Amino acid sequence: MTSAPWLELSRTVRFSDTDAAGVMHFQQLLGWCHQAWEESLEQFGLPAGSVFPGGRGEQPSVALPIVHCHADFRVPVQVGDKLLIRLEPKRLDPSSLAVNSQVLLEDKLVATGCLRHVAIDVNTRRRCALPDGVDRWLEASSLGHIQPL
Repeated sequence: MTSAPWLELSRTVRFSDTDAAGVMHFQQLLGWCHQAWEESLEQFGLPAGSVFPGGRGEQPSVALPIVHCHADFRVPVQVGDKLLIRLEPKRLDPSSLAVNSQVLLEDKLVATGCLRHVAIDVNTRRRCALPDGVDRWLEASSLGHIQPL
């Protein structure tokens, strides 16, 4: 099944992403996964500032803290490698989601990552429903929509 274009994002490994051995530093992977998620939301039509606090304009009333994350490395990734990060989001319940990422190099799976988020009201700090925009993004992702809604 072909993913919607806003669920597949490109990344080139830069020298600053690597360790002294010239291999991608382990901590970069989860950062790339989160950046790919942010970029996907923007390509879908949701400005990052409408989902994540700290942006310009009105602040979101719902925060999405990461409550669990993990990464698996299968093949060393080096400077100049052109990667494709394919997102596979999944609603876990009305207040949480997982954004799973496959990192591919020339169609070969080189790493995977997972970010699990829970929606909380920014004032009460209690669980709440996912924001409407994220809900639409998840729905479109699950239906395989090619174009953003």
